[in-house]
Amino acid sequence: MNISEVARKTGLTSKAIRFYEEKGLVTPPLRSDNGYRTYSAKQLEELTLLRQARQVGFNLDECREMVSLLNDPQRHSADVKARTLEKVKEIESHIEQLTQMRLRLLDMAASCPGDDSADCPIINHLAGCCTTKKPA
Repeated sequence: MNISEVARKTGLTSKAIRFYEEKGLVTPPLRSDNGYRTYSAKQLEELTLLRQARQVGFNLDECREMVSLLNDPQRHSADVKARTLEKVKEIESHIEQLTQMRLRLLDMAASCPGDDSADCPIINHLAGCCTTKKPA
């Protein structure tokens, strides 16, 4: 298979495929005499795993591990499950952080009159200023 066919089958762009190759995340494809890459079912499977792993939040190093596990006939499903559950915990932590950020932003927005005045409690808060008015 050539790169455009692999791109179509995996849902990746040719650029992404070359990037993953450059980073050593996939088994290097064979090269024909004219220098074109020739992909096998193995690279197709690795690239499909990479696309799907990235879609659920695995970073490049974690993807490298998953490809390694894919290619390891001695792997244990318990190892794959453990890595997946670690990712779930990480995502849950990010969700909690994002929820806290959202609540802080909503609190700041609620404190702002949103009118034509230059005084803005949001700016004051973000800049670390006190919100009390200066004496006249």
